[in-house]
Amino acid sequence: MRKKFKIIVDKLIESYPDAKCELEYESPFQLLIATVLSAQTTDKKVNEVTNSLFSEYPKLEDFLNLDEEKLKDKIKCIGLYRTKSKNIINLCKILKEEFNGEVPKTRDELITLPGVGRKTANVVISNCFGVQAFAVDVHVFRVSNRIGIANSKTPEQTELELMKNIDESLWTICHHTIIFHGRRCCTSRKPNCGECKIKEYCKYYKQNN
Repeated sequence: MRKKFKIIVDKLIESYPDAKCELEYESPFQLLIATVLSAQTTDKKVNEVTNSLFSEYPKLEDFLNLDEEKLKDKIKCIGLYRTKSKNIINLCKILKEEFNGEVPKTRDELITLPGVGRKTANVVISNCFGVQAFAVDVHVFRVSNRIGIANSKTPEQTELELMKNIDESLWTICHHTIIFHGRRCCTSRKPNCGECKIKEYCKYYKQNN
């Protein structure tokens, strides 16, 4: 089975050689904030907001001068903006007080921050600190279970299965390529199976064609 999974992963990597994090950032702090903002929101919308936000408030010290109401006003076009504003303000205070103003480099430390779960932590450690990690967002969850490289009912279970089924050296790049595949081909409502490069290995395709 792992041999089949390896073929699928290799074909995805070949299909999306430019796969990468599509959130725009210039520092671990900016990626952390952008990823917190991205919950239930598209990367495109987050980039629109952070383009202005990070121009005015590029660093942690700048965010520490923001209050919750002002941040709400700047991100109000993003879903869950009230909760996200509160979490980000508290997150920044904790970074300053408990982590010397630095973004933690481990998953366990990151998930102690308000608004930061495993997905967000995995995005930060994999993109900023070179740690192999499988961040399971809606695309990774849908696509990996649809094609059959995972068979789980929750993102947490899916992450564990992917880590078991795929070589660790490929976790991060595989995360990016699955997201690209989910956005460009294996979409939620109408997957474009006719153009899919892995359809012959796909559980969903075999069951529906």
